[in-house]
Order: sequence, then structure tokens, then C-alpha cells
Amino acid sequence: VQLQASGGGLVQAGGSMRLSCVATSRAFDRLDMGWFRQAPGKEREFVAAVNWSGAASYDVDSVKGRFTISKVIPKNAVYLQMNSLKPEDTAVYYCAARVNSYSNYDYWGQGTQVTVSS
Repeated sequence: VQLQASGGGLVQAGGSMRLSCVATSRAFDRLDMGWFRQAPGKEREFVAAVNWSGAASYDVDSVKGRFTISKVIPKNAVYLQMNSLKPEDTAVYYCAARVNSYSNYDYWGQGTQVTVSS
């Protein structure tokens, strides 16, 4: 499984941005997908995830109501729509994949930088 993330950049606080992650995998329709982020000087943290079918998703409290994860199987893609961005959302964002809910996220994209200016 290879993952290619894109869509990062610079945005003002309160703005929106959509991250994309395209997977090279014949089994994409069976993969759980997630987004993580790592801010400077901090550990990587979970942001949001969606299950293999795209029917169930969940996210961390700090982004609830602002971020939405979605999986589009025909496009082999997962998206993270980020609204009402805050400076504390500044981080490198990574997409990741796992083969089922009992396994670790073993497949990672290269990361895309998101910078939110105040």
C-alpha cells in the first residue's frame, strides 16, 4: 500500500482547507483510513479515522465539528475537510492505513504541511 497526501499549505485562522490522500492498493475498499498530525516539538497525534466502507468515522475532540473525514472508494482516496482552522491546527498531517480495526496503522503517507496563521 502506498499513500500520497496532498493539499496542505498556508491559510488564515478561520479558513478552510481540504487534504487528500490517494492510495495505490487493490485492497483499498477493505482498508481503514486515518489522519494524524504532528506539530513542532510534539508527538504525533490521532485526528480522525474512517472505517473500510466509509460508513463509520470518528475524530478527536479538538477537531469535532470542524473536521470531516471521508472515504471515496472509486477514487481510492480519503479526504480531510478542515473548517474553522485555528493556529493550533498547524502541523504536518499524515494519512495512514490499516488492514482492520485490530491492527496498527502500518502504512503511512509522506505528510503534508498545514500552517494556520493568526
